[in-house]
Amino acid sequence: MLSVQMEQRVNLKFLVKLGKTFIEGYAMSKEEYGNECLSRTQVFEWLKRFKEGRETIEDDPRLGRSSTSKTDENIEETGKLIGEDRRISIRGLAEGTGIDKEGVRQNIA
Repeated sequence: MLSVQMEQRVNLKFLVKLGKTFIEGYAMSKEEYGNECLSRTQVFEWLKRFKEGRETIEDDPRLGRSSTSKTDENIEETGKLIGEDRRISIRGLAEGTGIDKEGVRQNIA
């Protein structure tokens, strides 16, 4: 099942194919989704992308650090280090795993 955000993108893509203007697209989206509607800026940006020929409704990949450090692999690595030394500090875990201290805290919580 699509999230509400993805569903709106599909509908916006359809509105572009129907030749609706940006204002009409935003008004229709606001009418349908109410408080859950994407912001006006987001609606206009997605309409622009679809009008320029974009086909996918997925977000573009972003550069830089991953958005979360709480992965199964990182949790396992953190647990392994704790198993080896029960007195290891958060700083020690961060250095041992290459995860920032807040990420380590999330993994052990």
